[in-house]
Amino acid sequence: MASKVTELRAKSGDQLNERLVELKKEQFNLRFQKASGQLENTAQVRTVRREIAAIKTVLGQRARTTAA
Repeated sequence: MASKVTELRAKSGDQLNERLVELKKEQFNLRFQKASGQLENTAQVRTVRREIAAIKTVLGQRARTTAA
């Protein structure tokens, strides 16, 4: 996970926001698959949720850094 965060920090804010939108759409689709019983890899929900959290953390750190 540490290498993943390092990769996220290397990306621009626009790239992170684009990835965040993609992940939100994927999370939405996974929720529907889970509700309809079509989801086979339930661990994918957790992975997507954690990547969203990591991106939001990096964006928040950047916002605090620029505000200070």
